[in-house]
Amino acid sequence: MSEAQFYASSPAQAGLDPAKVEAMFERAQREVKEGLLPSCQVAIARHGKIGAARAFGEAVQGGVKKPVTNDTLYVVFSCAKGIMSAATWLLIQDGKLDITQPVVKYVPEFGTNGKEAVTVEQLFLHTGGFPDAPYAQREWLDRSARLRRFQSWRLQFPAGKKYAYHATSAHWVMAEIVERLSGMDFRDFVRVRVAEPLGIPNLMMGLPREQQHRQAQLTYVGEPMTAEDMKAMGINLVMPAEINDETILGFNKPEVLEAGCPGGGAVATAGALAMFYQALVRGGRAPDGTQVWREDLLRDVLRVRTEGYFDPIFRIPPNRCLGMTIAGGDGKAGVRGFGKTNSAQAFGHNGVGGQVAWADPATGISFGYCTNGVDRNDYRHAKRVVAISSMAAVCAA
Repeated sequence: MSEAQFYASSPAQAGLDPAKVEAMFERAQREVKEGLLPSCQVAIARHGKIGAARAFGEAVQGGVKKPVTNDTLYVVFSCAKGIMSAATWLLIQDGKLDITQPVVKYVPEFGTNGKEAVTVEQLFLHTGGFPDAPYAQREWLDRSARLRRFQSWRLQFPAGKKYAYHATSAHWVMAEIVERLSGMDFRDFVRVRVAEPLGIPNLMMGLPREQQHRQAQLTYVGEPMTAEDMKAMGINLVMPAEINDETILGFNKPEVLEAGCPGGGAVATAGALAMFYQALVRGGRAPDGTQVWREDLLRDVLRVRTEGYFDPIFRIPPNRCLGMTIAGGDGKAGVRGFGKTNSAQAFGHNGVGGQVAWADPATGISFGYCTNGVDRNDYRHAKRVVAISSMAAVCAA
């Protein structure tokens, strides 16, 4: 089970510069060689092919420490938001979902405690008003508990009033909408409507127990920045409460992996991420030419919809399209998780600890990077993502 069928015979066959690709791989390997990260995995694609993929280091897999390969699976955290959103776009395409409608039209149980006015679009844009709504990992496999949570959640600010990153809450509501409109478990929907048509089995929302031996077990690395460090660098980074040690390492638990948190629990290889975004940057077409997403739909969903909003964590405009981030031409692309050399039209989503996936319409390049080493130093892992992405973005031959 791999994306090997999509591997080009060489970077050049995929329209990539071999020397630039090799330099990018050397940069990606640096922290593994230095002993900071236990492992990482990188893939770059163009012209419908994976031009090159590489895995570095070792990880505990199925209880045994062994070298990682291009088929090792990684929890990619909030990269899941891009995948879940793209799956949900298919319901818009099918004419089943109207994002201008309130959520309660599709999930009546959500309409309590002032949440009646929250629209579906606001779920995608992190403007729904319930960023810290609680939903414990131990309940994720219990759908009745999910609905009870929806009923108990309260708004922290009026819907649409401001932007605040919803780490997991909004996407659980999105998953419920998918299930109501498709008649399928949201994990199956992602598999049947996205992964299978694209031919990428290693793109999963939720990892079945029988495949969990393939996961690179997560571990924290490094030391966090002190308050003095952040002050000296002009950083005031306060992450959402859900992003903590217990929650992050919870993704090593079988039941949490299986649940497939739609806002943070996707499991993939770097190659699968690169090929997922390759389909989007190639007009919604699978490698065999199958039209998965219509081009007119992609033009609509991949446009910035958060004009006038401000991201209080990163202190910049959020540049959110319908479920992903757009790099933008304001010089803040690096803060948004892209490289400094991406075009303003690049789109994608990163994940906690250093995961990143994106595509750039200007070059046709798509990229995926995964690691099981969750770096406690937010500034260092952000610099790493920017550096590797910057090198990947200029690999077109």
